[in-house]
Amino acid sequence: MNPFKDRLKTGEPLYGIFLGLAHPLASEVSAPAGFDWLLIDGEHAPNDLASIVAQANALARHDPAVFVRIRDRDPAHLKQLLDVGIRNFLVPVVDTREQAEALALATRYPPEGNRGVGMLGARATNFGRNPGYLKDANKDICLLVQIETRLGLSNMEAIMEVEGIDGVFFGPADLSADFGLMGQPGHPEVEAAILDGIRRARGAGKAAGVMTLDDRLIAAYRDAGANYLSIGLDTNLLAKAADALAAKWKG
Repeated sequence: MNPFKDRLKTGEPLYGIFLGLAHPLASEVSAPAGFDWLLIDGEHAPNDLASIVAQANALARHDPAVFVRIRDRDPAHLKQLLDVGIRNFLVPVVDTREQAEALALATRYPPEGNRGVGMLGARATNFGRNPGYLKDANKDICLLVQIETRLGLSNMEAIMEVEGIDGVFFGPADLSADFGLMGQPGHPEVEAAILDGIRRARGAGKAAGVMTLDDRLIAAYRDAGANYLSIGLDTNLLAKAADALAAKWKG
């Protein structure tokens, strides 16, 4: 079964980073660092199915749970990733209950959902060697959806009522843009909306996630109940380290 899904239910803060370098060796560098989870980004990073699978394979022998953020909220993007064995998903820009329902259905075999059954060719079933997968798979999937607009915030309760949605994840950059505050993810208005959303999610018994690189906001969101905390990106970590090294010797 999926132990990370159970950890989310405890409410303990679970820290991770997004992986955008799109290479298995680069992703594996972060695996022993001590994060609770690592997310392969298929939305803003140059990843495709092959590069996601290669990174998932490289990370499989390490401790952090592996998440994939799909390109957009089209449920069709889930099918192949499910069949290669991905169990943890983050989906961008989910604004309505109907969108959340379509995603939840796509991650589950009938009769609970409409996921296609491709047992013999699926890596998830060890290519047909593990028939028990079909019985347990529906319970095994962890699905988090991103709240990135004012519409999504207004529909949060309805979204969280959907069977199969394990939690919500707040995107401050997109929220700030939708608030008319482009480039100000830490603006007090955005912060207040996210803090309120975190409390609403945790009050409903759902996981609450957020991305920020600001130490003060990480602590504030954690203290408000956020338990899926994205505190970095591998691309940003590399850029900062490279800039600092160059400045040290050439500045």
